[in-house]
Amino acid sequence: MKNLATTGSGVAVDEHDEEEITKKAFAAFQAREEEIEKKKMMVKEKVELKLGRAEEETRRLAQVWEELEVLTDPLRKEIAAVRKKIDVANREARSLGQSCQKKEKEYKEILEAFQQKNNEKTQLTATLMEVNPSQLSSNCQPSGHRPPP
Repeated sequence: MKNLATTGSGVAVDEHDEEEITKKAFAAFQAREEEIEKKKMMVKEKVELKLGRAEEETRRLAQVWEELEVLTDPLRKEIAAVRKKIDVANREARSLGQSCQKKEKEYKEILEAFQQKNNEKTQLTATLMEVNPSQLSSNCQPSGHRPPP
């Protein structure tokens, strides 16, 4: 005998039909769950694949970075050596510049002293000529020394 049940809408449903509907709903639910699980697995595989690629690229990038470091290390040493030479040259140039300025100052002082002595000699020669013109021509002739330019 069939058992009849009444649904909330007042429709009489056979228990067997109700079981059938429940089984179909459960099967549809399970199919949907399996589909979701498959999609989840596909997404997981794609993410893992992309993650693997990213890790590989990271390793390659690190390797390239190390190679660049190896190439730039000698360049850094060369740059440091050149900078050191520049510093030494600057120190020497500064020292030579100071020495040159000192020598120029000494030269000007000596040139001025020479010019004063030459003027004094000229004045003394002129005075001597005034006092005794005949002796000057025989004993003392002015020399042609001139200061360097």
